[in-house]
Amino acid sequence: MRITTTDTAYFLDSGHYRLTVSRTDPSAELEGWMTLSLIASVDTAGGRDETYETLPPVLAEREGEAIFDFPQRSTGWEAKTVRLTCTPETIAVEVRVEGHGLIGDVTLLGGRAVLNTRAAGTFRTGLHARGVFNPTPTHPVQVVRPVSVPLALTVIGDASPGRLHAVFSPPPLVLAFCKEEPDGATAVPGGPWLGASVRAGIADLTFTELAYEPLDGGALLRLDYECHTSVSGTWRSPAVVFRPASSPWEAISHHREDLVAHGLAASAGERHDWWSRPIFCGWGAQCARADGVSPTELARQELYDGWLSRLEEHGIVPGTIVIDDRWQLAYGDPAPDPAKWPALGEWIAARHARGQRVLLWWRAWAPDGLPAEECVTDAGGRPVAADPSNPAYRRRIRTIMERLLGDLGADGFKIDFTQWFPSGSHLKSYGTTWGLALLHELLRTMYEAAKSVKPDALMITHTPHPAFGDVSDMIRLNDVLEYDAHGDSVPAVDQLRFRHAVATRAMPGHLIDTDQWPMPSRTDWLAYAEAQPALGVPALYYVESIDNSGEPISGEDLRRVADWWWPGGPAPLARTAG
Repeated sequence: MRITTTDTAYFLDSGHYRLTVSRTDPSAELEGWMTLSLIASVDTAGGRDETYETLPPVLAEREGEAIFDFPQRSTGWEAKTVRLTCTPETIAVEVRVEGHGLIGDVTLLGGRAVLNTRAAGTFRTGLHARGVFNPTPTHPVQVVRPVSVPLALTVIGDASPGRLHAVFSPPPLVLAFCKEEPDGATAVPGGPWLGASVRAGIADLTFTELAYEPLDGGALLRLDYECHTSVSGTWRSPAVVFRPASSPWEAISHHREDLVAHGLAASAGERHDWWSRPIFCGWGAQCARADGVSPTELARQELYDGWLSRLEEHGIVPGTIVIDDRWQLAYGDPAPDPAKWPALGEWIAARHARGQRVLLWWRAWAPDGLPAEECVTDAGGRPVAADPSNPAYRRRIRTIMERLLGDLGADGFKIDFTQWFPSGSHLKSYGTTWGLALLHELLRTMYEAAKSVKPDALMITHTPHPAFGDVSDMIRLNDVLEYDAHGDSVPAVDQLRFRHAVATRAMPGHLIDTDQWPMPSRTDWLAYAEAQPALGVPALYYVESIDNSGEPISGEDLRRVADWWWPGGPAPLARTAG
């Protein structure tokens, strides 16, 4: 890297980017992309953090690095410094503080301040880009949106307005900026691109959400710690790492490479052959059969037998069967509902004898059936979610795994609803872990307990963040959405391809569960089914009809799926012990 110094600025040319770092105010110009605001705020439960004086940057040059420290006097901390670390390929921005407090919101690339010029209020990074890529599916569907539109990468969400953005929970924490206007719900403009990713491993992922907040040509990033992360002494935020890229897919690959290089990503575990066989999940069939009753009432043994029999009649013999919601009496401490599954252990053994494996659907975080002391609780002491930081809950999970995988003989779990994180600064848990790290602890508790009972147990999650590679065997692409920002339908297969591209670059060593629900029409379903084998492990959700359209599925339709998924006919399934 070459650095030229004047009285007012440092000029850095790395060969991959050009950066002008001001010596008179907390900013840096990243040529062609943005004017970086090097203000940051670290709020606490005790109040808002505001910068009231900025000092000139201090440059330290090391082998392969140039480090610019911007000291700032703060109302919330004894000391605060924004650090800009430049390597030949990357620029990393972080904030460091000294003092005491419970961290609330942290803003990077902007924050509240009274500058030396006496300008006051919230300052933001200036944007020269036109579009920003979002790696998590949202509704409305908008893969690349104008830079003026906000987004959130989070473990909190549901189908309520403004909350349907945790289909991946968590997604890879990476944005990418482009210089062309986005055009189409899943269209991706050509390059160049600039990636902006969060460098943090599980220990530092104690926030619940990364929000991109644009306003009037500027933007900042906000990390929400919800006052569950305590500082006593020194603390530094995760770094936001900028790196040029040829596409958003390369930006995701760069994000993973950066985490791997810093020892912050996790590799996939041992893979077993049966995991790659086509899946049948009964949820779509349950929804299509539901007529005036909840689909959860139709997770029944006799119905699954009928659906599997019809599939086999037309050449579809799935290697893995997922019994979906609700086979269990209680979500939090699950045991089979005898009214629906009077002999689940025998049923699983019979499927094993046919060479098939059986997964059970699991609702993450559910407190149903758990004592309050094993749960995260609200201000009134009511259970909100299971608490994986509690040793008693972890012991319970080990007992549950012995019951479901050992006694019943099930072969693993499809873990859903990880986005129902128990969010709230007032919530109380046994331990101090929070945010993405607490979700990882929940999954790690299940994963390790399951593997201790059955080493080849398959764990499917919808968590395509590279640091979650050690708590998942297969990444599920999750529920298909419907409309774009203009209210037009978005083809399901286009959404499949986008999600596959994100997941395979974030977690290249993991299998992909392509999912298949919900489908807007029979035509969409057939197009989706045809594309699935090339994009991961195919999963079939429908047997008799399409739930959204009511269109029937013919025997010929099923034979077409069989030909796509088994061009030479189904291979014999290896029988397994019950």
